Amino acid sequence: MRWTITADVEEYAAAAESWLLRDPVRSTVMLTVLSGIRDGRFAADPLLAWLEDDGTVVGAACRTPPYPLALGDVPLAALAPLARDLIERDHDVPAVGGPAAVAEAFARAWWRPQTHRRAERLYRLGALRAPSAPGKPRVAGPDDLPTVVRFFREFQQEAHAERTADPTPVAAARVNREELVLWEDGARPVSIAGVCAPIAGMSRIGPVYTPPDLRGRGYGSAVSHAASRKALDDGATEVLLFTDLGNPISNSVYQRLGYRPIADYATIHFT
Repeated sequence: MRWTITADVEEYAAAAESWLLRDPVRSTVMLTVLSGIRDGRFAADPLLAWLEDDGTVVGAACRTPPYPLALGDVPLAALAPLARDLIERDHDVPAVGGPAAVAEAFARAWWRPQTHRRAERLYRLGALRAPSAPGKPRVAGPDDLPTVVRFFREFQQEAHAERTADPTPVAAARVNREELVLWEDGARPVSIAGVCAPIAGMSRIGPVYTPPDLRGRGYGSAVSHAASRKALDDGATEVLLFTDLGNPISNSVYQRLGYRPIADYATIHFT
C-alpha cells in the first residue's frame, strides 16, 4: 500500500473522490471538506492524501489548517506509514479525527503525545419527529452575521474545537449558502444549527448551539428539527449528525428527533 500526498485539490479529487462517493455517509466530513476547498471556504495550504493498494484507491485523508487531520475508514495497517510520510514531509498535525479505531491507530504512530480527546457518535436520521418549543425557525441572512459569528465562537470555546480559528469566513460563507438556521423566540435568535447543502444525497447537521442561559427550553431540539427538515426539503436522502458522547442530553435529544447511531468516532489532540 502506498500514500500519495498533494496540495492540488483536483489531483486529489481525480484520485479519491470516487472512493469517497462510494459511501457518502461514512465519508461525510471528507466530502464536506472537499466541497469547502473547491468553493473557497478552506483555502490555506490543504493537506490531501489518498491510499492505493495495487493501483486501487482504498483510503483517503485531508486537512485544512487549523482543523484536525480527517481520516476515512482506511485499513489500520496504513496509518503508521501515513504518519511516517507526514513526519518526513514536516507536516504539522495538531489533531486527528475519524472512525475511533482509525484515529487511535494514527495517534499511536504519531510522534507527539495525546493531550485530550473527544469521543463522538455518528447518527443517521430515520423518521423525523417534531418537538415542541416556543418560537419559530428562519434561515440566517447577511444581517445575522454578527450573531452567527458570536454563536460559532462560543460553540468553539465550549466544545474545545478549533479555538484559535476565526469563525468569520466560514460563518459568512454558510450564511451566503443559506446553510444556517436560527430559532427565534420573541424575534430574538436563541439557537442555531448548520445544515450543509446535499452532497451525493448526504447532508450533515452541525454545529448546533444554544447559549447556556437559554438552555432547557427546547430550543436546541427545535432548531435541530428545523435544520433536518430543511435538509430533506433541499433534496437530502441521508441526514447525518455527530454528537459528543460526553453529553448524554444531546444524544437523547437527537434520538427523540428520529436519529439512530451508525458508528463511533474520535478526535484526538496532540501536544
